[in-house]
Amino acid sequence: MKQSVHNKVFNRVVKTKRGRVFLTSEFSDLGEDTATRKALSRLVQEGVLERVAQGVYVYPETDPDFGVLHPSAEEVVEHIVRRDRIRIIPTEAAALSYVGLSTQVPVNLVYLTDGGSRKLKIGKQIVKFKATTPKRVAFKSRVTMLVVQALRDIGKGRVTDKHLRHVKALLQNEDAKIVRHDLQLAPAWIARLLK
Repeated sequence: MKQSVHNKVFNRVVKTKRGRVFLTSEFSDLGEDTATRKALSRLVQEGVLERVAQGVYVYPETDPDFGVLHPSAEEVVEHIVRRDRIRIIPTEAAALSYVGLSTQVPVNLVYLTDGGSRKLKIGKQIVKFKATTPKRVAFKSRVTMLVVQALRDIGKGRVTDKHLRHVKALLQNEDAKIVRHDLQLAPAWIARLLK
């Protein structure tokens, strides 16, 4: 007996670990796009899946004390980036937090991207993608990219020796060839500071 698309999607979902994030495209081998989207929608109505963003679903994990556990907005963003084949970098304020130069964590996530601008609601958090030039997102090292973004936020003439010691400690574990490549993408004043 031939299985329905709904049953095929359901079986694939329940055979995975709870907390797993799925993209609509992961089910394209199970049937027509319309049928898989309907199956996913039905699984959301049945409480098997939760829709966390357009085309992004989670097989929810539950905790006896905290109830349903949701993936972080960052995790969902990673899936969207893979799906849409775009490159992103966090804005300067977020980069400061990521590299440890600030304890303030931005309320909303804002990324520069070589894809289109858009706004998503992931759970209670707003995520914005702002279009930028391909050069801004062409870094090979995530660490170098975050350091450059953080220094942009501090601003020219305001970077202290303490800031420099901190970021140089972060960069010393990176491949020197990759760092040299990435510094060509940085504003000239940042490249001079880090060289």
